[in-house]
Amino acid sequence: MTLRKLHGLSALLIAAFACVHIANHLVGLGGVESHLAFMRAARRVYRFPAVEALLLLAVAFQVGSGIALVARGWKQRQGFVPWLQAGSGAYLALFLLNHVGAVLFGRAVQDLDTTFHFAAAGLHVPPFQFFFVPYYFLGVLALFTHLGCALYWQLQAQTQAVRRLAIVLPISAGFAAALLIVLSLAGVLYPVQIPPEYKANFGQITL
Repeated sequence: MTLRKLHGLSALLIAAFACVHIANHLVGLGGVESHLAFMRAARRVYRFPAVEALLLLAVAFQVGSGIALVARGWKQRQGFVPWLQAGSGAYLALFLLNHVGAVLFGRAVQDLDTTFHFAAAGLHVPPFQFFFVPYYFLGVLALFTHLGCALYWQLQAQTQAVRRLAIVLPISAGFAAALLIVLSLAGVLYPVQIPPEYKANFGQITL
Protein backbone atom coordinates (compact mmCIF):
# COMPACT_ATOMS: atom_id res chain seq x y z
CA MET A 1 0.00 0.00 0.00
CA THR A 2 1.05 3.58 -0.57
CA LEU A 3 1.65 5.92 2.35
CA ARG A 4 -1.50 7.85 1.44
CA LYS A 5 -3.68 4.71 1.57
CA LEU A 6 -2.21 3.65 4.90
CA HIS A 7 -2.78 7.19 6.15
CA GLY A 8 -6.41 6.88 5.11
CA LEU A 9 -6.85 3.53 6.86
CA SER A 10 -5.42 4.75 10.14
CA ALA A 11 -7.61 7.84 9.79
CA LEU A 12 -10.72 5.63 9.84
CA LEU A 13 -9.79 4.25 13.24
CA ILE A 14 -8.97 7.68 14.63
CA ALA A 15 -12.18 9.13 13.12
CA ALA A 16 -14.23 6.44 14.90
CA PHE A 17 -12.66 7.38 18.23
CA ALA A 18 -12.97 11.11 17.44
CA CYS A 19 -16.72 10.67 16.81
CA VAL A 20 -17.08 9.09 20.27
CA HIS A 21 -14.93 11.84 21.80
CA ILE A 22 -16.91 14.65 20.13
CA ALA A 23 -20.17 12.93 21.11
CA ASN A 24 -18.89 12.82 24.69
CA HIS A 25 -18.39 16.59 24.66
CA LEU A 26 -21.76 17.23 23.02
CA VAL A 27 -23.52 15.05 25.60
CA GLY A 28 -21.62 17.16 28.12
CA LEU A 29 -23.62 20.18 27.00
CA GLY A 30 -26.17 18.86 29.48
CA GLY A 31 -23.71 19.28 32.33
CA VAL A 32 -20.47 17.92 33.74
CA GLU A 33 -22.16 14.84 35.21
CA SER A 34 -23.59 13.93 31.81
CA HIS A 35 -20.11 14.25 30.32
CA LEU A 36 -18.57 12.05 33.03
CA ALA A 37 -21.29 9.39 32.77
CA PHE A 38 -20.82 9.07 29.02
CA MET A 39 -17.04 8.93 29.45
CA ARG A 40 -17.22 6.16 32.04
CA ALA A 41 -19.26 4.03 29.63
CA ALA A 42 -17.07 4.79 26.59
CA ARG A 43 -13.84 4.12 28.49
CA ARG A 44 -14.84 0.49 28.92
CA VAL A 45 -14.11 0.15 25.22
CA TYR A 46 -11.32 2.60 24.35
CA ARG A 47 -9.40 2.13 27.62
CA PHE A 48 -9.29 -1.64 27.04
CA PRO A 49 -5.50 -2.22 26.76
CA ALA A 50 -5.48 -3.72 23.25
CA VAL A 51 -7.84 -1.05 21.89
CA GLU A 52 -5.91 1.78 23.54
CA ALA A 53 -2.59 0.47 22.23
CA LEU A 54 -4.03 0.26 18.70
CA LEU A 55 -5.38 3.81 18.95
CA LEU A 56 -2.04 5.17 20.17
CA LEU A 57 -0.20 3.42 17.34
CA ALA A 58 -2.71 4.83 14.84
CA VAL A 59 -2.24 8.35 16.23
CA ALA A 60 1.56 8.06 16.05
CA PHE A 61 1.39 6.80 12.47
CA GLN A 62 -1.21 9.40 11.50
CA VAL A 63 0.91 12.25 12.81
CA GLY A 64 4.10 11.01 11.16
CA SER A 65 2.51 10.11 7.83
CA GLY A 66 0.46 13.30 7.77
CA ILE A 67 3.52 15.52 8.21
CA ALA A 68 5.35 13.48 5.57
CA LEU A 69 2.48 13.88 3.09
CA VAL A 70 2.27 17.64 3.69
CA ALA A 71 6.02 18.03 3.19
CA ARG A 72 6.14 15.74 0.16
CA GLY A 73 3.44 17.56 -1.76
CA TRP A 74 4.42 21.09 -0.73
CA LYS A 75 5.70 22.26 -4.13
CA GLN A 76 3.13 20.35 -6.21
CA ARG A 77 0.02 21.40 -4.27
CA GLN A 78 -2.27 23.75 -6.18
CA GLY A 79 -5.79 25.01 -5.54
CA PHE A 80 -7.84 25.88 -2.47
CA VAL A 81 -8.97 22.39 -1.42
CA PRO A 82 -5.48 20.79 -1.47
CA TRP A 83 -4.11 23.62 0.67
CA LEU A 84 -7.16 23.48 2.99
CA GLN A 85 -6.58 19.75 3.41
CA ALA A 86 -2.87 20.24 4.05
CA GLY A 87 -3.40 23.10 6.50
CA SER A 88 -6.11 21.35 8.50
CA GLY A 89 -4.08 18.13 8.48
CA ALA A 90 -0.93 19.88 9.72
CA TYR A 91 -2.79 21.55 12.58
CA LEU A 92 -4.57 18.31 13.43
CA ALA A 93 -1.24 16.45 13.58
CA LEU A 94 0.19 19.02 16.01
CA PHE A 95 -3.04 19.01 18.03
CA LEU A 96 -3.06 15.21 18.34
CA LEU A 97 0.60 15.14 19.28
CA ASN A 98 0.11 17.74 22.02
CA HIS A 99 -3.31 16.58 23.24
CA VAL A 100 -2.55 12.86 23.44
CA GLY A 101 0.85 13.61 24.97
CA ALA A 102 -0.77 15.81 27.63
CA VAL A 103 -3.33 13.15 28.50
CA LEU A 104 -0.69 10.43 28.81
CA PHE A 105 1.51 12.73 30.91
CA GLY A 106 -1.44 13.65 33.13
CA ARG A 107 -2.28 10.00 33.73
CA ALA A 108 1.22 8.55 34.12
CA VAL A 109 3.18 11.38 35.78
CA GLN A 110 0.65 13.66 37.48
CA ASP A 111 -1.67 10.81 38.54
CA LEU A 112 -4.74 12.74 37.35
CA ASP A 113 -7.97 11.35 36.03
CA THR A 114 -8.08 13.01 32.60
CA THR A 115 -11.78 13.82 32.59
CA PHE A 116 -13.74 16.97 31.77
CA HIS A 117 -11.88 18.87 34.49
CA PHE A 118 -8.49 18.04 33.00
CA ALA A 119 -9.58 19.42 29.62
CA ALA A 120 -11.33 22.46 31.07
CA ALA A 121 -8.74 23.54 33.65
CA GLY A 122 -6.70 25.68 31.27
CA LEU A 123 -9.76 27.77 30.44
CA HIS A 124 -10.21 28.69 34.11
CA VAL A 125 -6.69 29.84 35.00
CA PRO A 126 -5.75 33.25 33.53
CA PRO A 127 -4.07 33.90 31.16
CA PHE A 128 -4.09 30.32 29.79
CA GLN A 129 -7.57 30.69 28.31
CA PHE A 130 -6.05 32.83 25.57
CA PHE A 131 -4.19 29.72 24.44
CA PHE A 132 -6.76 27.01 25.15
CA VAL A 133 -9.82 28.68 23.60
CA PRO A 134 -8.33 28.85 20.06
CA TYR A 135 -6.41 25.58 20.67
CA TYR A 136 -9.58 23.55 21.26
CA PHE A 137 -11.72 25.49 18.80
CA LEU A 138 -9.26 25.05 15.93
CA GLY A 139 -8.61 21.42 16.87
CA VAL A 140 -12.28 20.49 16.46
CA LEU A 141 -12.68 22.65 13.35
CA ALA A 142 -9.54 21.14 11.77
CA LEU A 143 -10.90 17.62 12.35
CA PHE A 144 -14.19 18.33 10.58
CA THR A 145 -12.44 20.29 7.82
CA HIS A 146 -9.96 17.50 7.14
CA LEU A 147 -12.74 14.92 7.00
CA GLY A 148 -14.67 17.17 4.61
CA CYS A 149 -11.65 17.44 2.32
CA ALA A 150 -11.24 13.66 2.35
CA LEU A 151 -14.91 13.29 1.41
CA TYR A 152 -14.43 15.82 -1.39
CA TRP A 153 -11.81 13.59 -3.04
CA GLN A 154 -14.00 10.51 -2.63
CA LEU A 155 -16.80 12.19 -4.61
CA GLN A 156 -14.89 12.90 -7.82
CA ALA A 157 -17.68 11.33 -9.91
CA GLN A 158 -20.21 13.82 -8.51
CA THR A 159 -20.94 17.37 -9.63
CA GLN A 160 -18.78 20.20 -8.35
CA ALA A 161 -21.76 21.52 -6.36
CA VAL A 162 -22.10 18.21 -4.50
CA ARG A 163 -18.35 18.06 -3.84
CA ARG A 164 -18.30 21.60 -2.48
CA LEU A 165 -21.24 20.77 -0.23
CA ALA A 166 -19.23 17.81 1.08
CA ILE A 167 -16.72 20.33 2.44
CA VAL A 168 -19.07 23.14 3.48
CA LEU A 169 -21.38 20.95 5.58
CA PRO A 170 -18.63 19.34 7.71
CA ILE A 171 -16.93 22.71 8.22
CA SER A 172 -20.24 24.25 9.32
CA ALA A 173 -20.90 21.34 11.69
CA GLY A 174 -17.33 21.59 12.97
CA PHE A 175 -17.68 25.31 13.64
CA ALA A 176 -20.88 24.76 15.62
CA ALA A 177 -19.46 21.80 17.56
CA ALA A 178 -16.21 23.64 18.32
CA LEU A 179 -18.07 26.69 19.61
CA LEU A 180 -20.38 24.64 21.85
CA ILE A 181 -17.51 22.54 23.23
CA VAL A 182 -15.39 25.59 24.07
CA LEU A 183 -18.35 27.34 25.70
CA SER A 184 -19.08 24.30 27.86
CA LEU A 185 -15.43 23.87 28.89
CA ALA A 186 -15.21 27.57 29.72
CA GLY A 187 -18.27 27.39 31.99
CA VAL A 188 -20.39 29.70 29.86
CA LEU A 189 -23.28 27.23 29.39
CA TYR A 190 -23.38 26.15 33.05
CA PRO A 191 -21.25 26.69 36.18
CA VAL A 192 -17.97 24.71 36.17
CA GLN A 193 -15.88 24.18 39.30
CA ILE A 194 -12.34 22.96 38.65
CA PRO A 195 -10.78 20.92 41.49
CA PRO A 196 -7.54 22.47 42.86
CA GLU A 197 -5.34 19.56 41.72
CA TYR A 198 -6.16 20.33 38.10
CA LYS A 199 -5.48 24.04 38.48
CA ALA A 200 -2.19 23.17 40.15
CA ASN A 201 -1.05 22.06 36.69
CA PHE A 202 -0.83 25.75 35.86
CA GLY A 203 0.88 26.85 39.06
CA GLN A 204 -2.28 28.02 40.75
CA ILE A 205 -4.26 26.45 43.60
CA THR A 206 -7.47 28.16 44.56
CA LEU A 207 -9.84 27.71 47.50
